[in-house]
Amino acid sequence: MITQHPQHELREQLVALRCEHRHLDEQITALMEGGVYDQLLVSRMKKRKLQIKDMIQKLSSSLIPDMNA
Repeated sequence: MITQHPQHELREQLVALRCEHRHLDEQITALMEGGVYDQLLVSRMKKRKLQIKDMIQKLSSSLIPDMNA
C-alpha cells in the first residue's frame, strides 16, 4: 500500500515514471528497428515498462480523492 505523501511528491514521482516509461518505449523501438537485437534485453525492457505502467496507475489512483457516499 502506498504511504501518505504530499500530493506534490506523488505528482513528481508520476512525472519521473512517465518519463522513464517513454524513454524505455523509445529504446525498445530503436532496438527493434535496428534489425538484429538481443531478444532477452528487449524482453526485460518490456517487463520493466509494464512494471512502471502499473506503478503509474497506482500512483494516479492514489491522487484521486476518496468520495464518501
